[in-house]
Amino acid sequence: MHRSELQNTPAQAAHGQALAAHFAATRALAEALVAPLSDADASIQSMEDASPAKWHLAHTTWFWETFLLREHGRNYRLHDERWPFLFNSYYEAEGARIARGARGMLSRPTLAEVLEWRAIVTAAMEPLLADPALAPLIALGIAHEEQHIELLLTDIKHALFQNPLGPAMWPAAGRGETAAATSVAGSSSPGWHVHPGGIALVGHQTENFSFDNEGPRHRVLLEPFALADRLVTNAEWAEFIADGGYRDARLWLADGWGWVQRDGVGAPLYWGGDGAHFAHQGWQARDPYAPVTHISFYEADAFATWAGGRLPTEFEWEAIARGQDGSASAPAHDPCGGNQLYCAGPVLPTGSTGLFGDCWQFTRSAYLPYPGFRPAAGAVGEYNGKFMSGQVVLRGASCATVRGHSRVSYRNFFYPNQRWQFTGLRLAKDA
Repeated sequence: MHRSELQNTPAQAAHGQALAAHFAATRALAEALVAPLSDADASIQSMEDASPAKWHLAHTTWFWETFLLREHGRNYRLHDERWPFLFNSYYEAEGARIARGARGMLSRPTLAEVLEWRAIVTAAMEPLLADPALAPLIALGIAHEEQHIELLLTDIKHALFQNPLGPAMWPAAGRGETAAATSVAGSSSPGWHVHPGGIALVGHQTENFSFDNEGPRHRVLLEPFALADRLVTNAEWAEFIADGGYRDARLWLADGWGWVQRDGVGAPLYWGGDGAHFAHQGWQARDPYAPVTHISFYEADAFATWAGGRLPTEFEWEAIARGQDGSASAPAHDPCGGNQLYCAGPVLPTGSTGLFGDCWQFTRSAYLPYPGFRPAAGAVGEYNGKFMSGQVVLRGASCATVRGHSRVSYRNFFYPNQRWQFTGLRLAKDA
């Protein structure tokens, strides 16, 4: 008897139905987001850190084919035996693959061919979605595709930015309403969530899905501190620039100052002259009260020094997100709340007093394993653990994050010079 034909309990059946709906919605969202793109739009690669939109669609399909259908699909055969070489990302256990910087050279297969493959794989996955034994791996695959939806959005934004015409992916309708909505939250000085310090329990603490790097849960000792109740805004960043922030070596870490000098950095990525910035909607007027975004760790740290504060540690951030300061004002996490992506439409940071949504927030914590961390067995064990060197942790979620993807314990991570993602900062200070 095939595994998917086994009788499930009512609870398992309900969970399988929810998982199937989540799978279908995630696959559909990725495809809806590329609908405005031409084949040429979806094929270009603007830098090695980014990948073509078509590649993201194909890589996530390769994941399902490789880790689910190849092993568990009845009579399933690879759609094209040449394509794993093209669409494996970094899984050494899965063999050779095309160089990361050459992904933009893949004019074939076409976008239409990739979408056809996606439809075949989505249909082939249907019998597996009800198998409770496969549920953990399917949940990982859904979360993996959600991550690539966010990467798809930030990568295509960087690619379109290279075009002197400033092409728009979506129309700019509703921008005035967005600016008006953010003016109250961003025009006043931030308030503070004050934490008395003590022992905090951090890491993933429920039976729901998490990535392996979110655990094991463990205790940390916190000194008294405070965390701002909102993100730093464009207007505040403009003051930093006007005060010579990018020209004052005293504000910068040594590596950061070298990066500024070497790359001629003088403003966040996508800022133009005359108060404009580049968005998925093309060149737009910059909202002074919206959160500043597309900044590096180096820039975030320099601004915090200039402002008389510092970046929080990832554990301080998590303690406030869990409400461990004992304050009624501490925000509770709503996994479907915040300014996060839920449909194919404009993606903009709007500003709020919540901890989730708008921008990923830099911490000053190195991306390292928690005590007792062990990567999973097999190729999927390469997912997070082997990147625990030289990167910094970001917390929260961005406006390009799929709703429901964020968690209190979620650990995003980037190299300190990278800023093409929706990255911002929230100040902290010693109390």
